[in-house]
Amino acid sequence: MKLFTQFVTSTVSRSVGVLLFVTVCTLCGFQPAKGELHWQDAKKEQMKVRLIVLAASYPRSSVYSNQEVFIAAQEIEPGEARLVKLVYEFLPYQPRLSESGFDYSTLHELRATRNPECDETLGQMASPEKNRPKLNWEYATDSPGLDPGRRRRPLPCYQTTAEDYTKPIHQPAGPSPEF
Repeated sequence: MKLFTQFVTSTVSRSVGVLLFVTVCTLCGFQPAKGELHWQDAKKEQMKVRLIVLAASYPRSSVYSNQEVFIAAQEIEPGEARLVKLVYEFLPYQPRLSESGFDYSTLHELRATRNPECDETLGQMASPEKNRPKLNWEYATDSPGLDPGRRRRPLPCYQTTAEDYTKPIHQPAGPSPEF
């Protein structure tokens, strides 16, 4: 009889332990360990862009990171470009991207990460939303005009920071492409 009660007691305590472990794992969620697998992280691409429109510029914070959103022409090859959405994040002590040559003839070299979650069409970027500042698109000097109603395909979104900004290069743009 004593052996039987020990067996039941140990079985119950193991069951309670397993149930407690499963409950904790369920409530805490499952996060896979990344370890040293760098291929899982988003890859930064080297890019050359010409700024066309400052689409959103949020009020500058002295505590948190700040953000500017641009529509830019990404240079694929000399003479060939495509429109992209560029989100530039910077800290309070770092300069805005719009302060470092907001001119279409300036080619900006930077590293950026592709983020499909923030892809938008020009029409979506031009429509007012409650979480965006007042929309007054500011065009860069000598930039081509954009028609938000014409393009229906989402612009690929790239995110960059002040640390990933390399340099501005003054380089004439040549004839303005049709966007």
